[in-house]
Amino acid sequence: MPADTITLGNVDITRVIEWSGPVRTARFIIPDSDEDTWRRNQQWLAPDFWTPADDAYRCHIQTWVLRSEGRTILVDTGVGNDRERPQIPLFAGLKTDFLARLRAAGAEPEDVDVVVNTHIHYDHVGWNTQLHDGEWVPTFPNATYLIPRADYLYFDPENPRRGRAPRDEHERLRWEGSKLVFRDSITPVHRAGQAVLWEDTHRIDDNLLLEPAPGHTPGSSVLTLRSGTDRAVLVGDMLHSPVQILEPAWSSCFCDDPRLAARTRTSYLSRAAELRELVIPAHWPGHGAAEVRQDGDGFAISAWAGFPRG
Repeated sequence: MPADTITLGNVDITRVIEWSGPVRTARFIIPDSDEDTWRRNQQWLAPDFWTPADDAYRCHIQTWVLRSEGRTILVDTGVGNDRERPQIPLFAGLKTDFLARLRAAGAEPEDVDVVVNTHIHYDHVGWNTQLHDGEWVPTFPNATYLIPRADYLYFDPENPRRGRAPRDEHERLRWEGSKLVFRDSITPVHRAGQAVLWEDTHRIDDNLLLEPAPGHTPGSSVLTLRSGTDRAVLVGDMLHSPVQILEPAWSSCFCDDPRLAARTRTSYLSRAAELRELVIPAHWPGHGAAEVRQDGDGFAISAWAGFPRG
């Protein structure tokens, strides 16, 4: 079994990292956060999640590989290679060995049964496809791709009722970039007949259930795991940084509806604290996931996951 694997009930979860490093500053990514909170919690936020010297926010782009009931399930597929990404040049034209890392984790592309996109953002859908003879084709030819219908409709550039107008230049670039994301990472799998657009909830198997978690995007979702006495919830971009556990009202700069995102985050963190669910975000470095407990109006880390620090 790969080193970056934990087992919850009858489900194995393996972490496969595509990219790791600093992205902008902490208070650019979490704009409502204050310096005092970061400084007071420096002992455990640094250096995995934040470097105080330059205020850099640190993250992983990673995929979670689940093995459940004999099937291989990928949760989010990173940035991908060979992409045009004007909204974030840092991730344009990547040439990573992600597929080799996936194979090293025991997941051949042909053996993947299900791909879960928690939402349609460039760093969650990129390896849905790969470039082959100048065309974007599904990377996982035998997989069903589970895509939230609300996000599909919202980001589809052909939808005349597509989202609201951009609020500023930063958001305009994101909207323009999202058209490229849709065309190179979503349209090809839909055209190939491999996409399932789900709404309300979607059960994958007896252990795994997709649930809506709107706010970050209209169709943002979480994957809830129940197996034996073990509990977990893979929350996508509900939590960009563990500082948001301390102050769940703080949304990221990428949230489409920050107030709704905050309400959703508080609700799921409350459930996680009550049920002792392991919370597994998309982008955390370090141990990658944690159990949480109620702490006044916010929450606190009660235990880190068993993944090696990465």
